[in-house]
Amino acid sequence: MKFKYVVVGAGLAGITVAERIATQLNEEVLVIEKRNHIAGNVYDEYNDDGILVQMYGPHTFHTNDKEVFDYLCQYCKWHEYQHRVLSYVNGNFVPMPISLETINQLYNLNLSEFEMDDFIESRKVKIEEIKTSEDVVLSQGGQDIYEKFFKYFTIKQWGVDPSELDKSVISRIPFRKNRDTRYFTDQYQGNPYGGFTKMCKNMLNHQKIKLMLNTDYKEVIDDIEYEKMIYTGPIDYYFDYKLGKLKYRSIKFIFETYDCESYQPVASTRWPMDYDYTRITEFKKMTGQKHDKTTILKEIPCDGEEPFYTFPTAEWKDLAQQYRDLASKEKNVIFLGRLAEYKYYDMDDVIRRALDIFEEIKV
Repeated sequence: MKFKYVVVGAGLAGITVAERIATQLNEEVLVIEKRNHIAGNVYDEYNDDGILVQMYGPHTFHTNDKEVFDYLCQYCKWHEYQHRVLSYVNGNFVPMPISLETINQLYNLNLSEFEMDDFIESRKVKIEEIKTSEDVVLSQGGQDIYEKFFKYFTIKQWGVDPSELDKSVISRIPFRKNRDTRYFTDQYQGNPYGGFTKMCKNMLNHQKIKLMLNTDYKEVIDDIEYEKMIYTGPIDYYFDYKLGKLKYRSIKFIFETYDCESYQPVASTRWPMDYDYTRITEFKKMTGQKHDKTTILKEIPCDGEEPFYTFPTAEWKDLAQQYRDLASKEKNVIFLGRLAEYKYYDMDDVIRRALDIFEEIKV
């Protein structure tokens, strides 16, 4: 087989680059995907009850980047949706991120925007040198907010106490002094009608794009002639783990379907203190789908082989940098995306990065 371009991985990064190469350069491009489906972690499908669910956890699109938004508008129409999250604290749901509304509900107060500053200031813990994530929260929000919203949630999320995590993991607490309870404040927000997988199929629907699913690229790459590879898989796997395996946090997904129209007040609830799970998602509230049943997803972070979150400590950042140094010496290979760069990206950021990479490719 002969292709000018080979893309490893059919997630958002790989799909975006492949689409640009096919439509803008009119070149053939081969996309090789290890899983049995496209769309990466934004993959969604209709379950046995006919409810559209996201199989790797909730994703909702949000951005202030008009170019990225306009780019995706070529391939989908949008269900307008403002993401709101409630955190279950002391037996009640309160808005998250922490806003004036959160503080007033949590402490049964009626503070104004100006009074909130004094309230938070009075609770801060004085710490001489900020070294850990625990120090960050205590110095910015105080002991009670630390325990109710961050301490136990962080232990569940990462498997370690916030006192063991570098301060960069929680660099600041985004207190909102107003009553805006939206999780995101970006100008463009929503989810594609019919789901993200449908959007990705539309992006790949080009005669110049060839797709291989259920295929580890290492098993076929020696039989392919190509000029340039865009690699979006794990960077340590590319180098056969020669410096050691990078650490990721994985997630156990528990799907449950109920014979009722609504399970919880909003699409997403956080559980910082109770139970093993960190989050419950009710998908119908994100997609706008009408159905007499509802499906929820509970997420339990864990150690596992499936990589979802890069591990935010100095040890693993240092190892990732060593791999990135190796990657910079690779000829005709571009490392792109969350796994290939060992970096967390929101959806709009990874598409932005892919569009910028394409601009470099086409020169």
